[in-house]
Parts: sequence; structure tokens; C-alpha cells
Amino acid sequence: MRADMQAQAKEKLGAARLSVISNSLLIALKLAVGWKIGSVAVLSEAVHSASDLAAALIAFFAVKAAGMPPDDDHPYGHGKIEALSGLIEAVLIVGAAVYIVIESVNALFHGTHAHEVGWGILVMGVSALVNVFVSRKLFAVAKKTESQALEADGHHLLADVWTSLGVLAGLALVKLTGEARFDPLVAIAVSTIIFRAGWGIARDATQLLLDGRLPEDELALVEQILKDDPRALDWHKLRSRRVGSHRHIDMHVLVDDDLSLRDAHALTEDLEDKIRAILPNVEVMIHTEPFEEETRHRAEVPH
Repeated sequence: MRADMQAQAKEKLGAARLSVISNSLLIALKLAVGWKIGSVAVLSEAVHSASDLAAALIAFFAVKAAGMPPDDDHPYGHGKIEALSGLIEAVLIVGAAVYIVIESVNALFHGTHAHEVGWGILVMGVSALVNVFVSRKLFAVAKKTESQALEADGHHLLADVWTSLGVLAGLALVKLTGEARFDPLVAIAVSTIIFRAGWGIARDATQLLLDGRLPEDELALVEQILKDDPRALDWHKLRSRRVGSHRHIDMHVLVDDDLSLRDAHALTEDLEDKIRAILPNVEVMIHTEPFEEETRHRAEVPH
């Protein structure tokens, strides 16, 4: 189990490192070309990539910190660091979108003079291809390791793919029509994609930070295990939450009043093992109660 966690941590760090390197190179490329051709859209994309780099760095350090084992001060581990990093990344995404809109509106009212747009088309195409590859890698590792930070970084780069393609289309229109205003207009249009991505990441990260329960399909699997065991007469107070990639489940299971302590313990062990078999990275705690006594008590003192 420990070896698996170390392997996952290593794989997550490798994916985060790839994102940092690719974003650093794309920022330099977009800044150089943006200044050369005078395109506000390309320069805005450089700013967007800068926010991508900041997000990638946050994800890198978040997955590194989240991989630390539980300690006395953090008995449930450090998994929430990934959710917190996702929320920070969402703020960066929205901030980048606001900046793009401001610069684009300024270019519309004060004029824009994009020229030699062929270079811009080329760099946007390269950017889109690189980010498609890196985002697919991030999503694959995030799904495998259930990393909130890498998933947020992947969405960040996927938004960059669409904005790069949008800028590419705008520059192509500038080249075909000679109308430079297409450059900032397209930049404004693609900023809406960035806003949407930021909102989705913020929503998911907030759900984890507020200890939202596990998805319905996962809880249904847990309840099916309880239904299939005739020794579990009923259950209540089923609670669940996620901390990073780790799940926590606790519940009260009602058993026959005459069931021995040894048999009740065996039941809880069986149920916990079955839940661990169907859900990855899960900690389960089951409290057993006598069925008739608890039913009578709940009738007398409704909860």
C-alpha cells in the first residue's frame, strides 16, 4: 500500500513538472512573437500562459505536499492542499480572463496594429498542439491518482488550447481581410471560455474544501454491500467525505441484539474489507448497535 502511494506521488510530480516546463517555453515564445507582430491577442495569450505557469507551479508543490503521510497535526493527511490549490488556480484563470478583456477593449478603442500575423498563427498552432498533449497527460494521471490539483491544471491547459485556436482564427481573419480589429474581438470572445473553466474548477475545489459527500454512484456501491449482508439488519448515520484523493466513510450498522462481540467485530471487518475492495484510497469506520434496542430508542426519542 505504501509502495503504491509512493509510485502515485512520483507519477503526479512527473506530470506536474512536465506542465511547468511546457508553460515556461510557451510564455517565452508568445511574448517574443506578440511583441514582434504587435498583436494584443498573442500578448494576452502570453499572460494566459503565465497564469498557466503559476497554476502549474502551484499544482507541482500541492501534489508534493499532499503526498506527505498523516502526522500528529494532520491525522487525516494533507489531501486538502490539492483542493486549495485548485481554488487558487481558478482565481488565476478568472484574473487572466479579466486582463485579456481589458487589454482587448483598450485595443478596440485606441486602435491595434497587428502585422506579420503569420508568425502569430504559427505560434498559436504550436501552443495548441503542445497543450493538447500535456493536458491529456495531466488528465490521465489525475484520473489514475484522483489528483484535484492535476485535474485543475489540465482544465487550465485545455482552456488555453481553445483560446489559442481562437486567437489563431482571429489572426487568420486579420490576414485574409486586412481588418486588425478582428485581433482584439477574438481575444474578448475566447476570454468567455476562460471564465467558464475558472468557474468549474472553483466549484469542484470548494465542494472538497467543504467536505462534500462522495458521489451518489460510490455511495450506492457502499449501500449495496450493506444490503447484501444478512447480518446487517439496518444502518444509519452514513457519512462520507473526500480529502484529496482519500475517502473517509463512517456509519452505524444495526445487528441482532444477541450477536456476540466477536461476531459483531467480524462483521465490521468483513464490511470494511468489501468497501475497500470497491473504492480506492478509502478509510472506513463502522459502529455496531443492537437492532431492537436502537429501534425502540429511536421510536421513543425521534432523531
